[in-house]
Amino acid sequence: MATNYERQHSATTEFPCDSEPLDSPFYIARPPVEEQIYQELTRTGSVIRIQSPHKTGKTSLVLRLLDYAKQSGFSSVYVDFQQAEAAVCTSLDKFLRWFCGYVSHQLDLTPVLDHYWDEDTGSKVSCTIYFENYLLKNLNPPLVLILNDVDQIFEYSPISQEFFSLLRSWHEQGKQNVLWQKLRLVVVHSTEVYTDLNINQSPFNVGVAIKLPEFSLEQIQELAQRYGLNWTGDVGQKNAQALQAMVGGHPYLVRLAIYHLANFPEKSLQQLLNEAPTMAGIYSVYLRRQLASLQQNPELATTFKQVMSAGISVELDPILAFKLEGMGLIKLQGYQYTVACELYRQYFTLHILEEQNAQEKIEQLQRQVQELHRLSYTDELTQLANQRYFDIYLEQQWQRLTQEQSPLSLILLEIDYLKIYNNTHGQKAADECVRLVANVISDVVSSHESHQRLPVRYKEAEFAAILPHTTANSAFKIAELIRKQVKKLGLAHQETLYGLPAPVVTVSLAVGCTIPQKKGTSSVLVNAVSETLQQSVLIKRDRTYISTTLNYGFRNLR
Repeated sequence: MATNYERQHSATTEFPCDSEPLDSPFYIARPPVEEQIYQELTRTGSVIRIQSPHKTGKTSLVLRLLDYAKQSGFSSVYVDFQQAEAAVCTSLDKFLRWFCGYVSHQLDLTPVLDHYWDEDTGSKVSCTIYFENYLLKNLNPPLVLILNDVDQIFEYSPISQEFFSLLRSWHEQGKQNVLWQKLRLVVVHSTEVYTDLNINQSPFNVGVAIKLPEFSLEQIQELAQRYGLNWTGDVGQKNAQALQAMVGGHPYLVRLAIYHLANFPEKSLQQLLNEAPTMAGIYSVYLRRQLASLQQNPELATTFKQVMSAGISVELDPILAFKLEGMGLIKLQGYQYTVACELYRQYFTLHILEEQNAQEKIEQLQRQVQELHRLSYTDELTQLANQRYFDIYLEQQWQRLTQEQSPLSLILLEIDYLKIYNNTHGQKAADECVRLVANVISDVVSSHESHQRLPVRYKEAEFAAILPHTTANSAFKIAELIRKQVKKLGLAHQETLYGLPAPVVTVSLAVGCTIPQKKGTSSVLVNAVSETLQQSVLIKRDRTYISTTLNYGFRNLR
């Protein structure tokens, strides 16, 4: 049989794992919380809640709880919710059947779910009856039920609310029902409870709450000595302080450093700490995983950036703070959060802040390109689409409606005597006239049901409206509404001076409509409506004219 020294010496060659086996010489107990948990397990109907970030020793502690339960003569079940497939969490009924089956197998009992399950009473009642009349009745000793990584079901809000309210009801039944007094419930999670749970209908405000503490200086020194490092006296204390200053008392980060120092003595502690936040350091794999998690959740990354940039403690959104705390990246000091350790501050300052600054520059350039693109297709004065975009959009609609065999209408509009208005009132007034007319056209066109209709500043005094899925009849009505609304603007002309037919600014309009054909092009429609508009200004202005050649649907006009 190997001696303690031999086990310890051989163990130094083993890379630190997620949990410490029961016989590991490197497990550091954290009194008084462990004694408190063991004592609580002996109480009838007890509830114990253990919370601490990932890789801080929860699983190692759970192994010892299971061993304590066994040594005490208790039955025990360990449910790891990481093993629950996504399909199991699609409904409460599936989840509770999975849960009962899991517990049954752990107790070496044959699952008999169908015998107790009744859809009329519901899955929560069925699950309760199954536990009480089948599982607890068949057990003489108390049952220690350890639920590990319950964080996994926080994201499934409907299931988590119902499941945790069920656990709370079992705890309440233990106050009066002897069978339920057998149950000792241990809930283990990394993050705080950030779901929309009714806290009074869950186990999260009853029983004993345990938050695993970080390693103290003394515990860091003790672990180093177990690895064979001579960290005693003032030198040992200074070494422990230097390590703690970089990684805090995080158990995994502490042990990883001590493991490397024990197995690779050619590298000093100072060298290890200098390299720690770099890609060449011992924490590179662990840090890259944390970085990947942040990159997959930009909201978390932005919040963590807030903490790093603050310089002092900062208040955060509770849900995001709980998630970051569960990752171990931040910790609560008083009522506010700070970066958990200097290692994270140095590493993520380099990889998140600089990365986000670069991303912000890229996004700024993208916005500038988008704005230039928008301006290239936008009339500066009216902010309507310009003739360049008119040509593109009309051709797109022509091709699309060719396939659909649906009507396409076009309205062309000219502001009557705009040059005379300009000569009389000046360029600024003429520009304002153009803007006001553009607003009328935009308002009238956008007020109709189709979001695909497009108002356009076609030329200096001309506008257009592309109207997909619109007959000549409907287009005529839209054109007439535009004409009447422009007159209502009351933009005065000096008609007596120039002999104009109207005292206010008016518009002349032409309408054409056709069903696009593969053999034709959109220029057919533009040419027909342009000719109609030219004829209209020669005949009589302040009118809407329909193309004599392209007037699909106009015959229905009354």
